[in-house]
Amino acid sequence: MRRLGPDRVAFLAALVAPLGVLGALVPFRDSLPNTSVVLVLVVIVVAVAALGNRLAGALAALWAAVWFDFFFTQPYQRFAISRPADIQAALLLLVVGLVVSQLAARARRLQVVTITDADYLTRIHDTAELAQSANAPETVVDHVTAQLTEVLRLRGCRFEYGTLIGHPPRLEQDGSVTWGRRRWDADQFGLPNTEVELCAFGNGRFYGRFMLDPTPGTIPPLQARLVAVTLADQAGSALDTAAGR
Repeated sequence: MRRLGPDRVAFLAALVAPLGVLGALVPFRDSLPNTSVVLVLVVIVVAVAALGNRLAGALAALWAAVWFDFFFTQPYQRFAISRPADIQAALLLLVVGLVVSQLAARARRLQVVTITDADYLTRIHDTAELAQSANAPETVVDHVTAQLTEVLRLRGCRFEYGTLIGHPPRLEQDGSVTWGRRRWDADQFGLPNTEVELCAFGNGRFYGRFMLDPTPGTIPPLQARLVAVTLADQAGSALDTAAGR
């Protein structure tokens, strides 16, 4: 294994790990909720993406969805799904797996511990589920606003539609904070004691920004900031989907 290199090991794990774990969980299929199985698979996708790269993580997400369909959706042991709830679960597994694999690959580039915290994963999963089912993107925006307040331990948060105004500090896509042309040390000082913007993009288009009101004395870790960026991206995707209707 040491001769293969991390990326090749990650691709091998992407093919083998979802099948192995789901096979081990089959005896508990009747008592184990599918939502719990999905979270286990998301953790596997995160681990694969952290070990390798985005492509390995995407392969793990796809393979996890395929074997989840085979083992945990009716009719069992067939690549077919009969219940709408199972179709939604499989699609959510694929979507969340792809999103989290991007997050894990980003974390790997920054040489930090990858996102495996169950609370963070649940927030990402719930937001992706809402984005799939909500008829109005404003519902997703409101949900993400509340999630950001909790994840970053903010005093408050609001969303502004449209063009950027002013030059407040910005929470960037890699979890860092910039203020003008300077880089702010968020790991040491936390977020600046003024409103911080977090932009929401969908399919490369800018739709607005979340204005974060930090709580003085709190230092949100990099993991929390990366999760915040991912949640904002999901809001941007919901807005982009609504704009294309």
